[in-house]
Amino acid sequence: MMRCVTRYVLALALILSVGSAHTAEPPTSPSQPQLRPALLLTGAANREQSIDLSGRWTYSKDLYRTGLNDINGWVAKSRMQRYRDVDIATAEAQGGTDFFEFDLDRGPTMEIPGAWNAAASELRYYDGLIWLQRRFDAAPKAGQRSFLRFEAVNYRAYVYLNGHKIGQHEGGFTPFVLEVTEQLRASDNRLVVGVDSKHDAQTIPGEITDWDLYGGITRPVRLIHTPATFIDDATLQLTQTGRLQGSLQLNGPQAANQPVRLHIASLGLQIAAHTDAQGEARFDLPAPDALKRWSPDAPTLYQVDFASAQDHLHDRIGFRTIAVRGNEILLNGKPVFLRGVSLHEEELGANPARRIDAAAARALLTEVKQGLGGNYVRLSHYPHSETMLRAADELGLLVWSEIPVYWTVDWDNPAVRDKARRMQAETVYRDRNRAALVLWSVGNETPVAENRTRFHAALAADLRALDPGRLISAALLVKREGNTIRIADPLLPYLDVMAINSYAGWYGDDTLKDLAGLRWDLPTDKPLIASEFGADALAGHHDASGTPRKWSEEFQADYYRATLAMLETIPNLRGLSPWVLKDFRSPRREHPVFQNGWNRKGLLSETGQRKLAFDVLARHYRELTANKKSYDDF
Repeated sequence: MMRCVTRYVLALALILSVGSAHTAEPPTSPSQPQLRPALLLTGAANREQSIDLSGRWTYSKDLYRTGLNDINGWVAKSRMQRYRDVDIATAEAQGGTDFFEFDLDRGPTMEIPGAWNAAASELRYYDGLIWLQRRFDAAPKAGQRSFLRFEAVNYRAYVYLNGHKIGQHEGGFTPFVLEVTEQLRASDNRLVVGVDSKHDAQTIPGEITDWDLYGGITRPVRLIHTPATFIDDATLQLTQTGRLQGSLQLNGPQAANQPVRLHIASLGLQIAAHTDAQGEARFDLPAPDALKRWSPDAPTLYQVDFASAQDHLHDRIGFRTIAVRGNEILLNGKPVFLRGVSLHEEELGANPARRIDAAAARALLTEVKQGLGGNYVRLSHYPHSETMLRAADELGLLVWSEIPVYWTVDWDNPAVRDKARRMQAETVYRDRNRAALVLWSVGNETPVAENRTRFHAALAADLRALDPGRLISAALLVKREGNTIRIADPLLPYLDVMAINSYAGWYGDDTLKDLAGLRWDLPTDKPLIASEFGADALAGHHDASGTPRKWSEEFQADYYRATLAMLETIPNLRGLSPWVLKDFRSPRREHPVFQNGWNRKGLLSETGQRKLAFDVLARHYRELTANKKSYDDF
């Protein structure tokens, strides 16, 4: 990690060498100006002058997308244009020849944020375009600027305010910001968002996954007022050399050559700087002796205040280092073993809507921290909400984060690659201040091929440039040769930490007794995480026989015992994140007795009932803590 510049150059050289035998264009050189979103509004949740637009929104289904385009790709007919700023009831009362085939003011309602799949039975498997509307008052002050910040809209968003299109965004799990200063009214604003959940060969992820894609406005929407020149971004991190380094970016007509300030009151730290011609100021100072490093056992967060002449912003930030030395993962310079579990973004309950508020996040993560005795969570298979990351910061859980480059995408299409690069960059810029986040993943279970490796290498090179203080991994497939399991993946040189997904004993012909005879032939020069392993069980379904059958809690518990014992033979194993904390929605899983649309590999049921395997894993983690204390100082 300390030689990040050298590694970045080597990564680019490897990308070019991999791509030299192909006609597809090589990845462009990563650059922050190219990948940085035009607007960030970092720390938006802490902005005092903001309006949370959560609540009941009206909606109108549009399966054939007639609100965007008419037949043959023509412009949508006015009677179909859901985004029009018109009172339809009044227009209808006036009579005439015009008529409308929608009325969002009188439409049904759903709770936002939240996926529409949970809002009504008719929408459970709806996949397409829905228009959603929110009416609100704003009352902006003279001289202010106003922005709409969407934390996530799945998957494409077309945003209109008072009849004007203000922007669009693709990508279902990352934030985007649109300025609405000129379109905003003091009262009776009409915000309409067309949300298209349809995935195809050119989307990230593609058409087929093993989780519910959940359409809708799934995370909060805020209207934010700022001064004319405001703090768009501010960050601060602890380096390997013990320095606090960060930056502050102003946006506006008076961004250049402005005095700015960084203040951490509890450390008695205050430093002044000036922005450059582009409105950026940088901070670089020795970390105070009194600074307490963030760790799972002591998740210390400091209130960090950033200020300019016109604006101020605060954030709660922890400071720690993460690095690799040989086959060890070092947290704050000391070896750490990652005791964790994988997790989908679904709240506990029989009808989840991907509505992760602070309480829902804490309910899930507390099961990891206190129930399992974990210090780590793999947030799969896409960027989880800011609320989840902040909860991990507060509770003390190390985090693996990934974008949904999952199974397969159109590896040779530069436009698809750039979508993935932008999605990853949006996540990096959102989460750079989160101490909990230590691992970026560039893919999950993608098939080995040169075009795929070139795609992942471009993502890894971006991460080296954008966020060199964190580690890079990927959840890799393994190759089975008889009883020997190997990693045969050319992506390994681009990774700091190896990770493997393996389901021997659940998928395939192996019995649980066979697992003891499997041999792992893996590189030992890097740390390894067992990123996935698991077996399905329906909560409450039991088999008390001497050889429990699949789907029973007893089989799942035995599977965990056998798999954990097998993995213990890997000398450079440095972490576990079995699949998965709780049962989650998946349209692939339709056994009418055991699944009914749920992947049942959870250690918890969808409502939070602990299965027998939960206690097996918790006991294993307690034993790790007792037997490997050098790994558990943090």
